[in-house]
Amino acid sequence: MAEDNNIEEQKVENAEEQTVEATAETAEAAASETAETTDSEAEETATAEPVDEKDAKIAELEAQVAAQKDQYLRLYAEFDNYKKRTLKEKAELIQTAGKNVLEQMLPLIDDVERAMVSVQKADSVDGVKEGIDLIYNKFVKFLDSNNVKEIETVGLPFNTDFHEAVAQVPMGEDKKGVVIDCTQKGYIMGEKVVRFAKVVIGA
Repeated sequence: MAEDNNIEEQKVENAEEQTVEATAETAEAAASETAETTDSEAEETATAEPVDEKDAKIAELEAQVAAQKDQYLRLYAEFDNYKKRTLKEKAELIQTAGKNVLEQMLPLIDDVERAMVSVQKADSVDGVKEGIDLIYNKFVKFLDSNNVKEIETVGLPFNTDFHEAVAQVPMGEDKKGVVIDCTQKGYIMGEKVVRFAKVVIGA
C-alpha cells in the first residue's frame, strides 16, 4: 500500500515538473515572439523613415525643376520680344535715316534745276560758273554733314583698303607704288568705304 502511494506521488511530481517545463517553454516562446515582433517593427520604422526623406527630397527637386523651367520660359519670351522690338526699331531707323538724307538732297536738286534754267538765259559764262560752284559747295557740305569724306589719293602710297588701281605708268623708283593721278574720287562714311577711289599708280 505504501508502494502504491509512492508511485502516485511520483506521478504527481512528474506531472508537475512537465507542467512547469511546458509553462517555461511557452513563456520563452512568447518572449521570443514578442522580441521578433519588436525587432520587425523597429526595422519597418527604420525603413520607413528614409523612404519619407527620399520622397521629400524628390518633391523638393521637382519643385526646383518646375521653378527653373518657368524662369527659362519667361526669359525666352522676354528675349523673343526684345529681338522683335529691336528688329522693328532698326527698320524704322533705316527708313528715318533714308528720309532725312532725301530731305537734305531736295534743296540741292532745286538748285540744280534753277541752274539749268539760268544756263539757258545766261549771257555770260562767269554767272554759270559761279552758280555751279555754289551747288558744288552745297553738295560737299551735305556729304560732310552725313560724315562722308573724300578719300585722299594723289601723292600717297597705293592702299588697297581705299584705292582701286586702273592703270600703272612707269615713273621711276621714287614714284613706284605711289598714286600719281585719280580718275574717280572715292568716299568713306566714318570708317567704311562707300566707294573706292580709282587711281593711276607709278610702276
